Amino acid sequence: MQTQKKHKRKKKRLGSYPYSNVLFSITAALFMIGMFSLLSFYAKELSEKMRNNIEIRVFLNKDLSSTEVADLQQQLEEKEYIDQKNGVPRVHFLSKDEAAREMIRDSGEDFISFLGDNPLRDAYIVYLEEQYFETDQMQSVVVNLEQLPGVFEVVYTKSLVEEINNNIRNIGTVIGVFVCILLLTVFILIDNAIKLALFSQRFLIRSMQLVGATSIFIKMPFLKRAAFQGALSGFLASCLLGSMLWLAFERIPELQELTNLTIIGAIFTALILLGALIGFSSAFRAVSRYLTMKLDDLY
Repeated sequence: MQTQKKHKRKKKRLGSYPYSNVLFSITAALFMIGMFSLLSFYAKELSEKMRNNIEIRVFLNKDLSSTEVADLQQQLEEKEYIDQKNGVPRVHFLSKDEAAREMIRDSGEDFISFLGDNPLRDAYIVYLEEQYFETDQMQSVVVNLEQLPGVFEVVYTKSLVEEINNNIRNIGTVIGVFVCILLLTVFILIDNAIKLALFSQRFLIRSMQLVGATSIFIKMPFLKRAAFQGALSGFLASCLLGSMLWLAFERIPELQELTNLTIIGAIFTALILLGALIGFSSAFRAVSRYLTMKLDDLY
């Protein structure tokens, strides 16, 4: 009996194409976008945290009674521009004795013994809401505070505020430019990866067209697969970024104070949706191109 060798041939199925290479390419591209988004987010959060911790010192007249001091605190706490933490206005009283102790501790010199008196004034330390840190608004707040009864002077580090505001604006500009460049680069990378993958199925696409299959019937398997690959790549990129964040939290615990889980979740969700959208768009254009090409151009 003659033994016949059976050769199993793997048939090409409509919509199938090399999986791992495309998945890796899309994941790497989306990972870059996610990485840049996280870096931009933390840079902006750090700048805003620095701005929110800028002190404004409201120095008081020396002849105020305890009742007048308490009334002034109440007026400060009712101002709409005063920042709140857990629902409590960030207004803190600093007596002139406490201020003197701080100055002596920082300078190492007992100026009270030298002068024979404490020349400092009682003050309230206040913090502003984020939207009031622009130069014009900050100046309006200072003028408003100085008009309160019992206020001698309002002092803040103007140069520091201007520097932080400039840094935030520069960060916003850099983010905008890099996002545009990065999105374009990533779109081209993913688009080319899917086009190369679909190149192996160009004849199968034409064969289906010749036997009467409609364009939507031919496109649908490719569109579903590409969209799924894009979404899966976005999920994998999000997992990698999440692992990276976890390691960063282990090494830098203070980083958790800047973390907004809602924003992080939005970035990860955007990566999944972006991957699916670019995959769908690239597959749609690639299949449409092969459907309209002349037969000779397919070779």
